[in-house]
Amino acid sequence: MRYVILIYSNPESRRLWDAFPAERRREGLEAYAALNEALTASGELIAAEALAGPDTGRRVHVEAGRTTSTDGPFAEVKEVVAGFYLVECDGADRALEIAARVPEAAMGLVEVRPVTALSGFEA
Repeated sequence: MRYVILIYSNPESRRLWDAFPAERRREGLEAYAALNEALTASGELIAAEALAGPDTGRRVHVEAGRTTSTDGPFAEVKEVVAGFYLVECDGADRALEIAARVPEAAMGLVEVRPVTALSGFEA
């Protein structure tokens, strides 16, 4: 079964990261590298990406066949998606184990959701 592991950020988590000494930031990045390596080795990793800040996004609107876009972010929110993992694993318990290894899980900023196929479409 596929799961998306969403990693969130907020102003406080951003301030914490920026305040960490270089060694602590390096350890955080190494934790991600180790998780990526382990999931690749186990065959569970489908994709993992960090996302640029919400201020770099564009909102797209189509009306009467005309497409327009405006600068982001899409909505005013306290927390934004900062990155994600897409994994294929044996079930929700395993997805939660993987999510617990994401450094932001210590701050409650990680969410796990099953990926579901759209009705009438093959995934």
